[in-house]
Amino acid sequence: MTAPVGTTRGRGPSDRGSGLEARSGERTTAPEPSLQSGTRVPAFPTVSDRVAALHARMTLEEKLAQIVGYWLDQNGVVAPMQGEMTSGDGPTATLPEITRHGIGHYTRVYGTRPVEPDERAAWLWSEQRRLKRETRLGIPALVHEECLTGLAAWKAASFPTPLAWGASFDPELVEQVGRVIGESMRALGVHQGLAPVLDVVRDPRWGRVDECIGEDPYLVGTVGTAYVRGLQSAGVHATLKHFLGYSASRAGRNHAPVSAGPREIADVFLPPFEMAVLDGGARSVMNSYAEIDGVPMAASEEYLTDVLRGRLGFDGVVVADYFAVAFLQVMHGAAADRGEAAALALRAGIDVELPTGDAYLEPLADRVRSGALDEAWVDRAVLRVLAQKESLGLLDEDAFEDEPPTGIDLDTAEHQVLARRLAEESVVLLANDGVLPLRPPEHPVPGTDGPRIAVIGPNADRAEALQGCYSFANHVLAGHPDLPLGFAIPTVLEALPAATRAAGLGQTDIRFAEGCAVQGDDRSGIADAAALAASSDVAVVVVGDQAGLFGRGTVGEGNDSESLELPGCQRELVEAVVATGTPVVMVLLTGRPYAIGWALDGDGPRPAAVLQAFFPGEGGGLAIADVLVGLVNPSGRLPVSLPRSAGAQPYSYLHPVLGGSSDVTATDSTPVRPFGFGLSYSSFDYADLALDRSVTAGDTFAAGVTVTNSGQVAGAHTVLLWGRDVHASVTRPVVQLLGYARVRLDPGASARVAFSVPSTRFAFSDRAMTRVVEPGDTEVWVGSHAAASVALVDTGASTDGVIVNERRTVADPVAGTATPRRTMAITGAVHPVTVADARRVTATVTPTT
Repeated sequence: MTAPVGTTRGRGPSDRGSGLEARSGERTTAPEPSLQSGTRVPAFPTVSDRVAALHARMTLEEKLAQIVGYWLDQNGVVAPMQGEMTSGDGPTATLPEITRHGIGHYTRVYGTRPVEPDERAAWLWSEQRRLKRETRLGIPALVHEECLTGLAAWKAASFPTPLAWGASFDPELVEQVGRVIGESMRALGVHQGLAPVLDVVRDPRWGRVDECIGEDPYLVGTVGTAYVRGLQSAGVHATLKHFLGYSASRAGRNHAPVSAGPREIADVFLPPFEMAVLDGGARSVMNSYAEIDGVPMAASEEYLTDVLRGRLGFDGVVVADYFAVAFLQVMHGAAADRGEAAALALRAGIDVELPTGDAYLEPLADRVRSGALDEAWVDRAVLRVLAQKESLGLLDEDAFEDEPPTGIDLDTAEHQVLARRLAEESVVLLANDGVLPLRPPEHPVPGTDGPRIAVIGPNADRAEALQGCYSFANHVLAGHPDLPLGFAIPTVLEALPAATRAAGLGQTDIRFAEGCAVQGDDRSGIADAAALAASSDVAVVVVGDQAGLFGRGTVGEGNDSESLELPGCQRELVEAVVATGTPVVMVLLTGRPYAIGWALDGDGPRPAAVLQAFFPGEGGGLAIADVLVGLVNPSGRLPVSLPRSAGAQPYSYLHPVLGGSSDVTATDSTPVRPFGFGLSYSSFDYADLALDRSVTAGDTFAAGVTVTNSGQVAGAHTVLLWGRDVHASVTRPVVQLLGYARVRLDPGASARVAFSVPSTRFAFSDRAMTRVVEPGDTEVWVGSHAAASVALVDTGASTDGVIVNERRTVADPVAGTATPRRTMAITGAVHPVTVADARRVTATVTPTT
């Protein structure tokens, strides 16, 4: 069953709208701020009469209570420096005392410790009724939760991590996943989800890569916007994070300074947020912990107000990342005390301090009472918060007057189907010499007609290895080892027997050896694992990461890495198994791409096949098993380049000519496998690329290609449309993704894929920092990955032999399929891009045979 968020059953999000619009028949009014200087407060909201009247009744204490959160359960470590921050009230204060003036947010009611959903829902409904009856204004609390890989609560479904969303190149499926996650949250009385992460990957050493969608802004924007739409269709507000530039931290370190220039910020990091706001209607944004060129984002009026609200027109609520306001004093040294930190953040545009009121309660009150900060700045934030609560139905008389839900199933059949399907679409086949899919042996052992399969590795039989950092299992339940996960999540080892039977492989003999742990240097189990492999027909070696927080794992928030080698002695385990001569399938369960060139292109013996799965969630073990036996044809594509080494980072496929390998350097930055790479059990060919010869700057052009499944296996194929701006007033990437479309084809079948492409896909910030489409020649083509084309600029011979580097190590090209490049002229005058311009590429797929 489902229940709406704190209001009478039967009223859905379509009745309330997703924005801050007033109720039907209500006029709106814009209260005028009264700064002593006479200066108008920027981006002051327009609100309904109901909100304006409520605001007019509020004392300063009641206003401040609405712009802070309160963390009911603070045991465990689920936020940075959590133990060093205060809660705004003494540890012995009761909840009625703490909320005597009301409260803005309740922080992670379900997601801080394991709680029974029904019991917690009953408590929450009771508590919300208490707030309505016992506080003077009677305003319920807004409840927020983490929901990056599903609702982060005990017994809730665990979906693939966002890197897997990107690998699927399937926004429609991600939208469905967002919807069912939102429905679970809405049923429990949760109003806001702290997802999606729209940070563009720049350095895989960064621990939070597992939370990101990919390294291409357009992929991040389209997939992230789909998640926003799905979540908000269920009546739960999405929160875009982390605004802005967080993933560009120096050396891939968490909470590190960012040295990105304004053009990189505008052209790489901002577009996904722009899409999610303008095309997805996102209702909340969370600031980044980063400081850009010395200015903390939490104190940046330029970005949080001028760009976010002025340029993008965002009219929702900005919430602080946990403790980010206090960090202006503690971590950045930009404020002398909590009061100054509060003033800086409030003026910059942070409306709500989370998770608690460290700065926005007494420190901010003192600042306002002393006259150091005009109360109009508080009013701006309060009005936004009240308008959000109104849009969610929290100001309605019947809010939480229904009965709390019971018998909630947070892992329904629909959850399981979608989780498994997204996992299936996200598995990337990196190498295959023909060992996959697995087949019956030519000479079976007497007494069995199926293959003897050795399943080896530290991630082969651990449910936690399938889940990301923000899964409840790895985020919270790691501190409660005696409790079960609360839902079914078969491991690769557990899933294989049923998969082999379904594939008709006969009676298989499946045996397991761990070999080694994810971390550490204990090699004592490697010899036994190798012996098991030697007596088997094939070995499936499952290695990779353990997600966790702040040192509790190999990847995740606070788990940055100086190396991109597989953690611990896992490489030694793989190499020892390969050395037995038994065909080896290496399966990677990771939250970041690792430097595995040795397994793909090494000179010595190497695995016969390599599968990459980015924390695929509860359906991941089933999906991988089905890929191994051929029940699923892999269709995932790399959403991030596969690095050559840690020393080659930071790297992006979106580099200019000067960013590639050349004669003037002895290092090789080219990836082992490029962005967009992914093999299949079938083969797909392209033909008849058509392209408009010209387009007026600001208009839309057409491109089309015929794709054919030339193999023997049905499968899905992602058609990737690439482009290059040949000459521009600032340097441009040698290749960029323009658009994409997933196409499912039977063997021998063809389809025509017609793209409608806004010329704004070639837009960039010019020397005056105006985003423009410039006239000039462009190249457009279709290719199976970012390097699947003959480059017209040979960066390897960029000096025409004048300089020859004897230690030049430019890698051999990665095989791929591509059409010839076609030239298209952008004509007319320079076109300044506005938010009214089209941003998204549309694709129409028409079967032809």
